[in-house]
Amino acid sequence: MKIIDVKTLAIPAIKVIRFGRFGDNRGYFSEPFRKSDLLTNPDIPFMHGVEFVQANESLSKKNVMRGLHFQWNPYMGKLVRTIRGRMVDIVLDIRKNSPTFGNIIAYDMSCDLNADYSDWIWVPPGFAHGNFFTEESMIEYFCSGEYSPGCEAGISPIATDLDWSLCETDLKKLFDEVTQAPDFTISEKDQNGLSLAAWQTDERSDNFLYETLGN
Repeated sequence: MKIIDVKTLAIPAIKVIRFGRFGDNRGYFSEPFRKSDLLTNPDIPFMHGVEFVQANESLSKKNVMRGLHFQWNPYMGKLVRTIRGRMVDIVLDIRKNSPTFGNIIAYDMSCDLNADYSDWIWVPPGFAHGNFFTEESMIEYFCSGEYSPGCEAGISPIATDLDWSLCETDLKKLFDEVTQAPDFTISEKDQNGLSLAAWQTDERSDNFLYETLGN
C-alpha cells in the first residue's frame, strides 16, 4: 500500500489517506489495503490497533443521500472509498463534550480513473456518517465492528440544527442542491432520523463521550 499523503480535515479526528496507483499503457494497478501498513505505518498512527471485521459495498443512484448512521456495542469505525462515480462523504461529531460537537463536514471523493492516486476517508467511532451522490456511484467501506441491530441510531442529515460552519462552502451548496433536486432520494428512516437536540438528550448518547472516545 503506497501511502502518499495523509490529510487532517476540519474536525481533526477525520483523516483522508491518499494511496498511489501504478499506471501504464494497460491501465493501472493499486493496492488499496494492506493490514501491516495500517497497523505499523508511522504516517497513520491513528490506524494503529484498528482491526477490520466487516466489508460493505453500496451502489447509489444520482441524488441519493444516506445517513447519518452510527452504532455502539460494538463501536464501528469506517474506512470508506469511492470505487466508481462521485461520493461526497458527510461526517457529524456526536461526541458529547467535544469542542466540535454538532459540527458536520463534507469531503468530495470523486473517482477519477486517470488519476495516479485514490483516497480513503477514516471515520472513527464517535461520529455519525453519511454520504450523498451526484451521479450513480459505487463505494466500499471496511468496518471495525460488526453490524449490531438494536445498538444503532441515526441523525437526519437534513435536520435543521446541525452546525455547518466548518464545512467547505461549495460542498454545503452542493448538499443543498441535491436535497432540492426533483429526484432527491432518501429513505424514510434516514429522513426521520433524530435531530441533534433530540440525540443530545437521549440516554443512549452517553455511549459517545469525548473523554472516552478521545480525539
